[in-house]
Amino acid sequence: MKKITALLLALILLLGLGASAYGAEPTPQPPTEDRTGAAIAVPETVETIVTLAPSLTEMVTALGRGEQIVGCDTSSVGLEGLDPDIPAFDLAAPDMEQLAALEPDLLLVTNMSLYDQVSPFQQLIDLGVCVACVPNSDSIQGIEEDIAFVAAVLNEREAGQAVIDRMRQGVERIAAIGRTIEDKKTVYFEISAAPYMYSCGTGVYLNEMIELIGAENILAGEEGWLGVEAETVVAADPDVILTNVNYIDDPVGEILSRAGWDGVTAVAEKQVYYIDNMASSLPNQNIVTALEQMAQAVYPEHFAP
Repeated sequence: MKKITALLLALILLLGLGASAYGAEPTPQPPTEDRTGAAIAVPETVETIVTLAPSLTEMVTALGRGEQIVGCDTSSVGLEGLDPDIPAFDLAAPDMEQLAALEPDLLLVTNMSLYDQVSPFQQLIDLGVCVACVPNSDSIQGIEEDIAFVAAVLNEREAGQAVIDRMRQGVERIAAIGRTIEDKKTVYFEISAAPYMYSCGTGVYLNEMIELIGAENILAGEEGWLGVEAETVVAADPDVILTNVNYIDDPVGEILSRAGWDGVTAVAEKQVYYIDNMASSLPNQNIVTALEQMAQAVYPEHFAP
């Protein structure tokens, strides 16, 4: 009996030593693939970053690494947390020599920079730059995964989770009210003005956002981002029209004055509202700002500012 007890004590001691030796959490390793599945080699320390999309620039600054951005795309110029004097590049056709001269540790791009091209950044990869692509996500879940990926690349997982948590809380705050709305209004969200009207159907985050506030997208029977005929909108007769068009002086006034639209409920009742372009068009944590604006525009009686 004493021998059995001794053996048991020895086994417990051995297991205890093993737990103390191996029980610590392993150091998280950086991703070995980007969001397209392409192999990447993330440097041990990322000190200099170039972002070629405003959605990614805002992610990096939200993670507290904006000061390390040494180059950006032209649409990112002026964003909060970014040095206004850094060089700016055309995201679709950046100057490769100028990019190489910056010697960034990390270059973050979206699929917009890879459009209809084969390995456009191979020159930089050959120079040792880690080039990671984060395609524009079409879902809120995808946006969360993008944030987590960028955070992992920058070894900022804790900060990344905090950004995701704040985003989730903001979305759920709106969604909780949206679920209580029974008399749903119909919405048309315009992202390109006449004569080349553009909007979205199901399968994109803007449609998710319309549904989260308790409304219905008039184009929910379609899929993805799509061109729209004026007759389609007039026939659908939306209760509310939202627009994030920012390249004309008065997008709301332009919609209200369109020929043949005076019988549309949203136009007749002047229920046409502008939604912040950056917040609604960039797939990152700031969609919560657009979601709040959409909710307050469509259901002001339910969503107090």
